[in-house]
Amino acid sequence: MSLRNVPWQGVAALVLVLLAIFSPAFTTQELAALSAGGSGAAFPYAVTGPLMLALAVLAALTIVLRPRPAAEAAALFVLVHAAAWLLLGGIAGAEGGALAAYWFLLAALWLIAWRLATVLSSLRPAGRAADTAVRLLVPALFGAWILIVWEAVVRGAGIPFILLPPPSAIGVRIANSVPILAADVYQTIFKAVLTGYVIGCAAGFVVAILADRFLFLRRGLIPIGNMVSALPIIGVAPIMVMWFGFDWQSKAAVVVIMTFFPMLVNTVAGLAASGHMERDLMRTYASSYTQTLAKLRLPAAAPFIFNALKINSTLALIGAIVAEFFGTPIVGMGFRISTEIGRMNVDMVWAEIAVAALAGSVFYGVVALLERAVTFWHPSIRGG
Repeated sequence: MSLRNVPWQGVAALVLVLLAIFSPAFTTQELAALSAGGSGAAFPYAVTGPLMLALAVLAALTIVLRPRPAAEAAALFVLVHAAAWLLLGGIAGAEGGALAAYWFLLAALWLIAWRLATVLSSLRPAGRAADTAVRLLVPALFGAWILIVWEAVVRGAGIPFILLPPPSAIGVRIANSVPILAADVYQTIFKAVLTGYVIGCAAGFVVAILADRFLFLRRGLIPIGNMVSALPIIGVAPIMVMWFGFDWQSKAAVVVIMTFFPMLVNTVAGLAASGHMERDLMRTYASSYTQTLAKLRLPAAAPFIFNALKINSTLALIGAIVAEFFGTPIVGMGFRISTEIGRMNVDMVWAEIAVAALAGSVFYGVVALLERAVTFWHPSIRGG
C-alpha cells in the first residue's frame, strides 16, 4: 500500500496518541497524586488512561491497515465509541482538571470518528433498506459526536454550568420535565405553528395561482412580498399580540405572515419553470388554462412548492417561539425560555431549545419525505 492511500486522519490520530502517551498525566488530580508518590489516589486514572490509549492506538491502527470498508466501519464504530465512553469516564470527578493528554486523546478520537463517517459515506450496500440505514447512520453519527465533543470539552475545561451545561445535564432535565415540555410543545407547535403554517402556506399558494393568472397581481404583489418578508419579527409580533390577544391565535398570525410570502414567491417562480415547448404542445391540444395548470405547470412547480414548504417548516417554529416573548399565557416554549433564563435555570432553557430543534427536524423531515414521494420523477430526487 502506497503512502498516498494512507488516510491522513489515521496518521494524525496516531501522532496525537503518541503525544498523549508521553504526557506526564491525564488530569491534575492524577498528576498531584503521582507527584506525592501515592499510587492509590491515582488508581482510577492510571487504569483509565492506559486503556484509553490502547483503544485509541488500536482504532488508529485499524485505519492505517485499511481492511474492507464494511469491516473497517464496524471496527471503528465499536472502538471509537468505547474509547469515548472511557475518556468521559476518566474525567468524571476531575472536571476542569484535564491536562494535555486528555485533549490529545479527544482530538484523536474526533479524527477517528471523522474517518468512520468517511468510510460510511463511501459504502454502497446492496438493498434499499441497508442503503437507507447507512444514509441515516451518517447524520446520526455526526449529531452524536457533536454531543460527545460538547460533553468532553465542557467537562475537561470545567466550563461553568451557567455558561454552557453539558448534554448529560440537559438530558436529565428533559427526563425530569416531560409534563412541562409536553404542555409547551402542545401550546406552541400543535396550536400556533401548525395552524399558522397551514393557513399561511395555503393562502400563499392560492394567491400565487391568482397572480399567475392575472398579470397585474403578479407585478403588484411580488415587490410587496419581498418588502414584507424583510419585516423584523420583533416588530410584527407585538402588533399581532395587540390585535389577536395573548393566546396562540396571535402567534399563529405571526406564523401566517412569515410563511405566506415564501410560498407565494416560490410558487410563482415554479409556475414559470415549465418550458416553452411543453406549453406550445398543450396549446396544440387546445388545453384550457386550468388543464395546462393541472397537467403541466403545477407538476413542474412541485419542487419549488416543496422548497417553500421546507423553508416555512423552520420559519414557522422560529416565528411562534419569538412571538411568545411578547405576551402569552403561562405556557409555551418561548414563554418558558424567557422565564427560565431570568431565573438562571439554564438547563431548562437548553432543554426547550433541544426539544424545539428536534421538533423542527422532524417537521422538516416529514415534508422532505413527502416531497420524495410526490416528486419521485424529478431528476433531483432520482439522482439523490
